[in-house]
Amino acid sequence: MTQLEMARNSQISPEMTTCAQYEVVDVKEIIEKLALGKAVIPKNKIHKISRPMVVGEGFSVKVNANIGTSLGYSSLEEEIEKLKVAIDSGADSVMVLSTWGDLKEMRRILVEMSPVPVGSVPIYDSAVLSYKSGKNVVDFSEKDFIDMVKSHAEDGIDFMTIHVGITKNVLEKVKNNQRILKIVSRGGAIVTGWMIKNNKENPFYEYFDEILDIAREYDVTLSLGDGMRPGAILDATDHQQLEELFVMRELVERAWEKGVQVMLEGPGHVPLNDIEMNVKLMKKVGKGAPIFLLGPLPTDRGVGYDHIVSAIGGALAAYYGADFLCYVTPSEHVSLPTVEDVKEGVIASKIAATIADVARGNKKALELEKQMAIARSKFDWEKMFELAIHSEKAKDYLKKRPYEEKGCSMCGPFCAIKIANEYAK
Repeated sequence: MTQLEMARNSQISPEMTTCAQYEVVDVKEIIEKLALGKAVIPKNKIHKISRPMVVGEGFSVKVNANIGTSLGYSSLEEEIEKLKVAIDSGADSVMVLSTWGDLKEMRRILVEMSPVPVGSVPIYDSAVLSYKSGKNVVDFSEKDFIDMVKSHAEDGIDFMTIHVGITKNVLEKVKNNQRILKIVSRGGAIVTGWMIKNNKENPFYEYFDEILDIAREYDVTLSLGDGMRPGAILDATDHQQLEELFVMRELVERAWEKGVQVMLEGPGHVPLNDIEMNVKLMKKVGKGAPIFLLGPLPTDRGVGYDHIVSAIGGALAAYYGADFLCYVTPSEHVSLPTVEDVKEGVIASKIAATIADVARGNKKALELEKQMAIARSKFDWEKMFELAIHSEKAKDYLKKRPYEEKGCSMCGPFCAIKIANEYAK
């Protein structure tokens, strides 16, 4: 049975127990939310993970890190380093989005090494195989769509992005759109190109029942991809984005009927004043299913610092109900991320998730904030670093400009905390 089916039968899986301990909640709360489809535990039956996560309503905001190769940059060793640094920096999951090299072998190795859930986008493999054989990236068959989903499930992938909401009806309605950037989703562009070239319905949509059968067999969580997400602030919340979203309601219901766990993916580039509406609309259309957001990025002009832009948008989105944040690295829009970029992206996104958890009144998050405040009041550096989201840089700053007495070199003998403590005595 899948995690969803077990929850419906009030059965407790080891993953439910582990997640309940991490969240500091009763396992009954996990079961209830899973049974309603308002939470998911991405966990392929054949992937042995030690750090499962529950994503959804009422639980802490989770962070995903994308890693993967591209043409000219396809080192397995570097991807392994990215995996390690992402997990060490606090990522709750990783997605392997490679588009060059031995994709299947790399995926299997990374899945085997990962203690956290691993996601993927199967359509990339079909496009890469076509390109490598000298064809266009959309020159593959309908069967290839299904075969790649099956292949990824067999490799132990825990959750998959499936661009199933781009139907012929959606394409017809958005044919004369006024977007500046027509499509920025790589998977969305591949599916759209295939549909236009072949004048056929999206195979992911047409054969969705077959995909659900595969997902149920391996307990793969489906992440319904936002192939029409906006890639520019001025394109946000437009007809093209919303038409795809409205298809999702039907797909969520069909997944639940088959006992398959499901999430909704969302934008993308969204101005700050539209984030609340986007999140709440996705929750309503998706009937409360978990929301997985890229960013969001509330400005297009933060090139080189898009991890900061994403953290600002992500904190607000998570406060309004987003459950799962996909990080953005400093190199977004410019280059394939390095190991250091992955690290910076995860930390920025973890900060955003923590800010949202605190604002949402998460008991565990508030307790950690209390402990940090107490440690600061006592100048307990060791405890502060232990509680920090990521302490490496903070430790380095303390060493660079040390202060011999209590406090730090920022204020020295004029430290407000020190003066207040002495006066209070």
